[in-house]
Amino acid sequence: MTEPLPREIYNPVQRDRVIFLKTADETDGEFTLVELEVAPGGGNPLHFHTTFTERFTVEAGELGAQIGKRRLTLRAGEGELVPLRVAHRWFNPSTETVRARVELRPGRSGFEESLRISYGLARDGQMTAKGFPKNVLHMAVLADLSDTRVPGPLRWMNPLFGQFARIARRRGVEAELRRRYCT
Repeated sequence: MTEPLPREIYNPVQRDRVIFLKTADETDGEFTLVELEVAPGGGNPLHFHTTFTERFTVEAGELGAQIGKRRLTLRAGEGELVPLRVAHRWFNPSTETVRARVELRPGRSGFEESLRISYGLARDGQMTAKGFPKNVLHMAVLADLSDTRVPGPLRWMNPLFGQFARIARRRGVEAELRRRYCT
């Protein structure tokens, strides 16, 4: 019998924590729900998704967000929905840890796996100081699993990530990352 995966993961590079409240498997794919703790100065780069929406709801602190061209500050009890294909990012501009819930609809087990893999790579020293994988095949696998796309002038990179993800699959890189961090 295998041990269940931990419900809580920590990224020592970004100093962020994710707690899996409901996984896609637990909701029959209806949604994924995580609690996110973002350290001061933490956040992610501008990106978008093509297969699921995201709703951020702040539980404690203030979460900065950019959704399309709008920049906003969400406070405890406030939330925002990010539609499909809309570029967005979140960040913590304060000196206090921010806690928010993030709901994906429909649920995405690949996104959940990408979190486990990226946080595991960070623990193992395989991420840059800015939180990107040092290995381009790892980056491509994460982009593919999480359905994360680059907007704007760098969008030309999206097809390359797809090609590198296929190479990673053929070489067994994706399977090894899943084995190491998702089982």
